[in-house]
Amino acid sequence: MALSQELESKILRYHFVEKWRTGTIARQLGIHHSVVDRILAHAGLPKAQRTKRASMIDPFLPFIIKTLGDYPTLTAARLFDMVQERGYKGGPSHFRQRISELRPRPTPEAYLRLQTLPGEQIQVDWGHFGHIEVDGCKRPLMAFVMVLSWSRDIFLQFYLNQQMENFLRGHVAAFGHWQGIARICLYDNLKSAVLERLGDAIRFHPTLMALSGHYYFEPKAAAVARGNEKGRVERAIRYIRDNFFAGRHWTSLDDLNSQAIKWCTTTSRQRRCPGLPDMTVGEAFAEEQQQLQSLPETPFNTREQVPVKAQKTPYIRFDLNDYSIPHQYVQKALLVSACLQTVRIIDGDTLIAEHPRCYGKGKQIEQEQHINALWLAKTHAKEHRGQHRLALASSQCPELLQQAITRGHTLNSTVKALNQLLDDYGSMAFAKAVQEALHQQAPYPQAVQQILERERDKQKQPPPISVAVPDKVKHLQVPPGKLSNYDQLTNDSEESDDEQ
Repeated sequence: MALSQELESKILRYHFVEKWRTGTIARQLGIHHSVVDRILAHAGLPKAQRTKRASMIDPFLPFIIKTLGDYPTLTAARLFDMVQERGYKGGPSHFRQRISELRPRPTPEAYLRLQTLPGEQIQVDWGHFGHIEVDGCKRPLMAFVMVLSWSRDIFLQFYLNQQMENFLRGHVAAFGHWQGIARICLYDNLKSAVLERLGDAIRFHPTLMALSGHYYFEPKAAAVARGNEKGRVERAIRYIRDNFFAGRHWTSLDDLNSQAIKWCTTTSRQRRCPGLPDMTVGEAFAEEQQQLQSLPETPFNTREQVPVKAQKTPYIRFDLNDYSIPHQYVQKALLVSACLQTVRIIDGDTLIAEHPRCYGKGKQIEQEQHINALWLAKTHAKEHRGQHRLALASSQCPELLQQAITRGHTLNSTVKALNQLLDDYGSMAFAKAVQEALHQQAPYPQAVQQILERERDKQKQPPPISVAVPDKVKHLQVPPGKLSNYDQLTNDSEESDDEQ
């Protein structure tokens, strides 16, 4: 149970000043003797030093103390199994209590207050702030936080992930917000900064090195498991959770970021500066800003550059969504260049498509002209195949089609009707009928059909049976075989019978 400070003080005073025994203290204060033992043990007086009474655990104390000295975090349950194997007959509850008294207490570590000069250091880190719904998709809400170590001025911006591109965007936005750059940027060992580390040997991410080369700052990584080295940004994230984010309402990510920038320049700068109690953060920042390095003329390029390849459909996949492209670029290697607002699709040096960026999942972002162009190309290709097939069957068919269009007939329906007649009656009869229809100045599919039916009736032939032929093979021309070849086969067979 939790004891009051007053009761703990009484226990310590009665033992060290009045020299009361543990049982006497417990009876007079109306508490269990184990509570008194625990308070005295926390004061640095183990129970083994306070009692002469023999116990079943006494023979095993040297082994237990040595084992705890070598392995301070070893659990009491494992120690109990070990001493049982060595002959201990006692119960686990008493054993656990003795272990809690004998376990060595860790020595508290003392820290020096880290001091920096104005304009010397920036501390950088990410903070996770739950998830949000964007375009019907659940995305993580990540806060990019930068803190000027001397003035404690905060820059805050929210993104939908902590990938390298947003890591770079956070830097560029912060440098622009402060209109300057510190000489050192201190990072935790996050993957966007540190790729590999062996002791003090650190391999930074090459993209981060390109950023540091553009802005002339030195990247540094905090020691492993040493959060105190970047305590300013850690405390800033806690401050953001309590003072900015708690209970805040926003309508979109842009609205949230707009409120964050306003908070950084107002509320955050009005607080007292830690380490400089006579100044506010805003006043300290005004002094530190004069010591920051100036910005280069052009900001660092933070657009995402992702190679993609369009498959059979006129779309490319980027960030869980499909974006349309002109159909001429299917089955080609392309490049996506994206920012937070737009997605550009590039072939070599040519911009072939640009779309607003979508943060949903499995969505199709299309431009109407891309889909319409493909539909028209497919339609025209089908018409072209049909016209080509008619021209192969009759050299006069293009003239018939031209006259039909001139007289107001639709090309698509005319080509379709003539191809059906070609399927039903064959190329020879069809060619003669087209020639006669032109001679009669009747360039219509109905006129060609009447001529074919008239010739069929003259020859007393049955009506043709319509056979469905796939469009993809209609344009193929199969030359008729010579019947004389079959006669030759018959003659060869008769000669072989005579020889026998």
